[in-house]
Amino acid sequence: MYDNWENLEKSIIGCKKCKLCNNRTNIVFGYGNKNADVMFIGEGPGADEDIQGVPFVGKAGKLMDMAFEGLGINRSEVYIANIVKCRPPQNRVPEQDEADSCLNYLRNQVILVKPKIIVLLGSTALKNILGRELSITACRGKWIEKKGIHYMPTWHPAALLRDENKKIEFWRDLKQVVEKV
Repeated sequence: MYDNWENLEKSIIGCKKCKLCNNRTNIVFGYGNKNADVMFIGEGPGADEDIQGVPFVGKAGKLMDMAFEGLGINRSEVYIANIVKCRPPQNRVPEQDEADSCLNYLRNQVILVKPKIIVLLGSTALKNILGRELSITACRGKWIEKKGIHYMPTWHPAALLRDENKKIEFWRDLKQVVEKV
């Protein structure tokens, strides 16, 4: 583990811990306030994120930004990261060995940010952070406290693009986060 951002960010340059490195354009490390009270964790970069090297800049990210704007969340005041730092082919769910290869980077990011709240965006984030036995459908919208951090599992913004009915629940979940900060 690294005790500063500079060394952590240097440690991931040229990472070849898993096969996702073979097709990446950019490592998508994270974005935002490195001292944020609220951290968002998603699944992994998509095509737009891979090109720009920034998390949540594609269609799902734009939808998330709209929710942020409506709730008064400033994207630059939160920290956003993903379970994996390189794009899985065809935006598939990261395989467990790929997620496991990246988790120490993410754990180190959490240690350095020291968030009070972590919003887990989707099943992949929930299962890799709080336990593989958990279900996003069962946990969504319910606070879970672990080691002094409050977790809010919710839908991944990409799920909202596939099912508009989930937008209201996503909004309510993020509203709980805003009220707790």
